[in-house]
Amino acid sequence: GNLYTAKPYSNFILRLEFKVPPGGNNGLGIRSGVQGNPAYSAMELQVLDNEAPCYKNLKPYQYHGSVYGVAPAKRGFLRPAGEWNSQEVRAEGSHIQVILNGHTIVDTDLAKIEKPYMDGNEHPGLLNESGHIGFLGHGSPVAFRAIRIKELK
Repeated sequence: GNLYTAKPYSNFILRLEFKVPPGGNNGLGIRSGVQGNPAYSAMELQVLDNEAPCYKNLKPYQYHGSVYGVAPAKRGFLRPAGEWNSQEVRAEGSHIQVILNGHTIVDTDLAKIEKPYMDGNEHPGLLNESGHIGFLGHGSPVAFRAIRIKELK
């Protein structure tokens, strides 16, 4: 299932470490409500072992770190399944930045992305100004640790 922060956040820096098992799949919801599918009602950042054979046909917006359906992440910086990774997410207004193991893999202004979105779907919550941070379980035993959130004023 999904696990959400008790309080909502607007602008923040989120730092955490995670590891995925072989073929592991999870998500990180930001500015999300606690109901609905955060990939559409908010935004979901992929947490995924995209090197697993079962994911050989992924679309660019489905790789680890991508804003699902909307903004693809640069590849090549995810450590092998079973190893710890360090990730930072910076959300300031419509500007979203994802840094994986010291490398910027997403740096985008969501307000400037033209429709239709890459996946062809509507994402009505993409520009939410505030919401919960969610660890979105997709059935894989993904581990998180050293979770820190700094609110930006």
